[in-house]
Amino acid sequence: MKLLLATSLALVTLAVPAQASPQPTITWGACADQALAAGGAECGTLAVPLDPAAPNGPEITLAVSRVQHRTAVSKGTVLTVPDPFTGTGYQQPLVGARMAGGDAFDWIGIARRGLAPSVPATTCASNPVELGRPAYVPVPATEPYWTDRIRKIAADCAGEELLDHLKTTDQAADLERVRIALGAPTVSLYAQTYGTYVGQVYQSLNPGRVTRAVYDGSLDPKRLWYHANNFDQDVLLEENQHRWFDFLAAQDGTYHLGASRAAVQAAFDQKVRDLTVQPVNDFGSSEFIDVYLFAAYSEQTWPLLAPALSALVNNNDLSMTLGLYSAFYGADASNRYSALLAQICTDTSWPSDWNKWKADSWATHALAPNSTWGNTWFNGPCAYWKHKPGTLVQPGGTGSALIVNGTLNAVTPFQGSLEVRSRFPNSALLAVANGISFQSTFAGNACVDNAVAAYLANGTLPARKPGRQADATC
Repeated sequence: MKLLLATSLALVTLAVPAQASPQPTITWGACADQALAAGGAECGTLAVPLDPAAPNGPEITLAVSRVQHRTAVSKGTVLTVPDPFTGTGYQQPLVGARMAGGDAFDWIGIARRGLAPSVPATTCASNPVELGRPAYVPVPATEPYWTDRIRKIAADCAGEELLDHLKTTDQAADLERVRIALGAPTVSLYAQTYGTYVGQVYQSLNPGRVTRAVYDGSLDPKRLWYHANNFDQDVLLEENQHRWFDFLAAQDGTYHLGASRAAVQAAFDQKVRDLTVQPVNDFGSSEFIDVYLFAAYSEQTWPLLAPALSALVNNNDLSMTLGLYSAFYGADASNRYSALLAQICTDTSWPSDWNKWKADSWATHALAPNSTWGNTWFNGPCAYWKHKPGTLVQPGGTGSALIVNGTLNAVTPFQGSLEVRSRFPNSALLAVANGISFQSTFAGNACVDNAVAAYLANGTLPARKPGRQADATC
């Protein structure tokens, strides 16, 4: 899965404290990050154990941010759980503080361990979206490129001690260290996509410390990670891309890509074939799919992508597409990819038989030809990962939670939210009808945002319905 702050990583020596502090502290000051500074945030750092099981051992440094309440009295602290999928977290307090009633809370952001500006930051894995790659769908001439690439990434990442300690449980331990450093007896959580699993693990392991939790899109804990970050997504992504084709067909008078889904599909597939045979300045079919598969992640991208595809298909004008490629995949892609692999490849074991991967990929490719193989190669290093896998925590408990998800979300499919709802009997699930975006909160849906605001303010949840279903719908 490709939605991936990069930093050049020299050899980093982990600091060994002379004596571990029993009470971690954060010294707040001005933010170097321009967005945080402009938003009135404060920034600081927090030393945490590299290995949470060895509190007196070497330490790493987390970068943290804070937007304080602007009301007379704070209604509490909200930890914005870092999202391994998008890499967000450090700047998230700016978003939370702007929601209705959000200024009554203290919002805390964290650059998760391994991700800049936390130190050290890993860049062991090469940029997953660099230019010049062959087509994703392998043929005898190109398959060695891809298999060599994923083996090399696994080998390049093998020597970093940090990568033994980027698991979900390590991140959950960091949340607890941040809570202690803030001096907060309890906190509320706000988490999106893959960050929801981190938050749910933290809530399960520290049930008395979480007042309320908002989970925007949830993974199915039974499907981690070979299926959840891979094959569970592919067909749904393809279906969402087809919905975008319907959008384009309905506006054929504007975009001139065809008046039916089939016609738009034909124009899209022809461009895939053209760029496979003849890339333009190293921009080939893999890069093309990387850009336009964004439509399957969020319908908010549709008006942005549509004129770029129209210019490329109708005028052979690649400039807008290249601009989007640069905007979507910045210089931080290697850092985000490395940190994500370190989590998902090390949380639990993956199949090590590449023949199984191939068989599963070809079977899924028959249903989802544009989304399957790119996802396979993205996750492929996990087949050869050298770091010892951990043991997954299966979340659940009596704590309160508001779970939100779009019914057509392909990144964290709706089934995952139904499963999480079943594990937290004091939770409620708010469905976003026909919602495609992997982020449903703070995305302009007043129904959703008002529900989140009411829940954080006073614990109001939709009445729980019997059975395995959503409790309310927006």
